[in-house]
Amino acid sequence: MSSECVGIDIGSRTIKLVHVSGEHIIGWKVVDATSRPSEVAAALLAGFPDLPCMATGYGRQLLEIDDTPSVTEIKACARGVASRCGGNRTVIDIGGQDVKVIVLDDHGKVSRFEMNDRCAAGTGKFVEIMAQRLDYTLEEFGDAALAGDGSLTISSLCTVFAESEVIGLLNRSERREDIARAIHESVIKKICGMYKRIAPSGSTVCVVGGGARNPALLQMLEEELKTPVAIPQQPQIVAALGAALLCGELHR
Repeated sequence: MSSECVGIDIGSRTIKLVHVSGEHIIGWKVVDATSRPSEVAAALLAGFPDLPCMATGYGRQLLEIDDTPSVTEIKACARGVASRCGGNRTVIDIGGQDVKVIVLDDHGKVSRFEMNDRCAAGTGKFVEIMAQRLDYTLEEFGDAALAGDGSLTISSLCTVFAESEVIGLLNRSERREDIARAIHESVIKKICGMYKRIAPSGSTVCVVGGGARNPALLQMLEEELKTPVAIPQQPQIVAALGAALLCGELHR
């Protein structure tokens, strides 16, 4: 039986697909979910009609009607991290719609987790909204935050109230870089609060998800947690990779 499998992560902002043979990545894709994620996912999978597939992510239930097996993002992330960032005991997944902190046991299995999925605070969507308010692209936003001086504070973690604070700071003619840093610091405050509630003291950290591509978030995490932060190559595809690897285990 072929060891090739496909994993697909249907997120709120993007859809990620990973094609593996055993533990080796053959190829991967990241595309916009658009307003029709089920159609986008189906189009991606059409390129692999004869391979077993497993779905994960916010929209994984969209494929269940086609009898595609699914797995939670928590489990998929843990498996992907074990493959690409082994040895780390805590995973911080900064996604478009939620933030997850996952603690792993000695065997890379999920021990416990905490997820922020009831509001946008700390998520990729929060960062995206704030970047737009300050007229930055997402690529520019992290670099701008690193140029801020840390003199400002965003006190609210609610997207609506935080945006109002940002408007007030702009009206006071505060520097955009300083506001950008304050926004990032508010995100770090939220994430680190989750981490400190469940992670063992001194736990090593691997950051995945689209947020792992933001240099300011990574630097501030290391400074706040006082521990090195590992980032796997292509951190946004880790959950899809985990789903593909779990699919392979299912079909052995």
